[in-house]
Amino acid sequence: MVAPCVRLLLLALVAVPGALAQDAERSHVAFLNGAGILPTEPALPFSDAVRVGDVVFLSGITPIMPGTLELVPGGTAAEARQTLDNIETMLTAHGLGRGDVVKCTGMMEDIAEWGAFNAIYAEFFEAPYPARSAFGADGLALGARLEVECIAAVPEQIDLAE
Repeated sequence: MVAPCVRLLLLALVAVPGALAQDAERSHVAFLNGAGILPTEPALPFSDAVRVGDVVFLSGITPIMPGTLELVPGGTAAEARQTLDNIETMLTAHGLGRGDVVKCTGMMEDIAEWGAFNAIYAEFFEAPYPARSAFGADGLALGARLEVECIAAVPEQIDLAE
């Protein structure tokens, strides 16, 4: 039978390296900016994206014209195209592409317009499609009809700038 103090020492020898490795992974956080979608003035209190390990979390993207806080005119279809174009620009600026996206969340001011958004979304992404969820939301930023946030996986051969 192993004495309790020896058992504790054995557990520590096994658990500590794993915990240290997890802490090292958690400490590898990079705040990614400069994609050109968000304006530099006024300064906004969030990053374009944040990388944690090999996962990149894009901030919610609205259908703004790049470098401004002005929504693209033209209704839901135009807003959907601009939002997805903005997502692609942000991904590209950080060394990623559409195929790296693993999850999207769509927020729509009027969920009844889901069909119009979904048609454009289906043209933007290719199979196998990212996982997705959506919900209706009241009061999206800037009065937008939709906002989309994405999560992307960094391919092994890519080293994103920090």
